[in-house]
Amino acid sequence: MRRILITGAAGQIGSELTPALRAAFGADNVLATDLRADLDKSCGGGPTAVLDCGDGQALAALVERHRADTIYHLAALLSAVAERRPQDAWRVNMGCLVTVLEVARQKGCAVFHPSSIGAFGPTTPRDRTPQDTIQRPTSMYGVTKVAGELLCDYYHLRYGVDVRGVRFPGIISNVAPPGGGTTDYAVDIYYQAVAHGRYTCYLKPGTFLDMMYMPDALRAAIEVMEADPKRLVHRNAFNVAAMSFAPEDIAAAIRKRLPDFTMDHTVDPVRQAIADSWPRSMDDSAARVEWGWKPRFDLEAMTDDMLRVLTERKRRGELRVG
Repeated sequence: MRRILITGAAGQIGSELTPALRAAFGADNVLATDLRADLDKSCGGGPTAVLDCGDGQALAALVERHRADTIYHLAALLSAVAERRPQDAWRVNMGCLVTVLEVARQKGCAVFHPSSIGAFGPTTPRDRTPQDTIQRPTSMYGVTKVAGELLCDYYHLRYGVDVRGVRFPGIISNVAPPGGGTTDYAVDIYYQAVAHGRYTCYLKPGTFLDMMYMPDALRAAIEVMEADPKRLVHRNAFNVAAMSFAPEDIAAAIRKRLPDFTMDHTVDPVRQAIADSWPRSMDDSAARVEWGWKPRFDLEAMTDDMLRVLTERKRRGELRVG
C-alpha cells in the first residue's frame, strides 16, 4: 500500500486528486500539503500539513513523519499567471521541483510530476503531436515544463529516482474554478452558462486545443504511477489525450442542452498567443501501448456531466461565479 505526500493539494488538480488517492489507498495514507492554512476545508477527510515545498528540510521531515514512499508534486504557477510573473514561475515551477526530486533521491520516494501541452511550441507539429518531437515553447510556463521534463529524466537516469508524469491537455473540472490557465475558458464557459446563460470567450473562434475531463485526468495520474515499470519506455511526460475542440464547438454542445445560451469573443492577446503555440491534438499512442491509457469522456459525455453537476449546485445555492 502506497504512502503518499501531495504538494499543491489545494490547487486545481490537487483538490480532486487528493480524495481520489484517498479512495484508492486509504485516507490515512495520503498527506495533503499546501501553503494554505485552510487545507481541512478543501482536503478534509485525511491528514494535512502546511508546507512550502521549496523548503527541503521541511519537506524531508514530513516525508519521514508520514513514512511517504511516493510524492505527487502538483505545486506550480499556471500558464497565464506564469506569463505575468515569469521570475516567480521559474522560482516556483523549477525551484520546488528540484527540491522535491532531491528529497525523493535522499528518501527513496517515487515522484509524479505533471507536464503539459505547454511544453510544446510553435515549431512543434500541431496536429497529432508526436510523443517525441521538437519542444521550443515561447512561454515561461512552457520553458519550465520542458526543463522539468528534462530534470525528471536526469534524476531517473543519474540517481534511479522512479519519476513519472504525463503531459496534460487543458483540464475541465466541475469542482475547481478557473485557476489562471490558457485553457480555463473551457471550464468557465460551463459555469457562466449555468449561472448567466452567456459567456465572453478570450480565445478566437477556430482555436482548437486538446482537452480532458477531470475524472480522466485523475485516472491518468494514478494509472501511470501504478504501471509495470518493465513496460515503460518513456518514464516521464507521456502525451495523454481525450478530445480536441474549438470554443464554438463547446458552445454548440452547451446549446443542445441550454438553447438560449449565447457566446461572444473578446480576445486576450496573451492567452491567444499561448494557445496558438500549443498542439491542436496529441498522439497518445505511447501511453496507450506502455500502460494501457484510454479516456472515458468525450465532449458530449463531459457536457452532460458538467451541466448536471453545476445545475444541481446552482439549485442548492452553491454555485459561485464572477
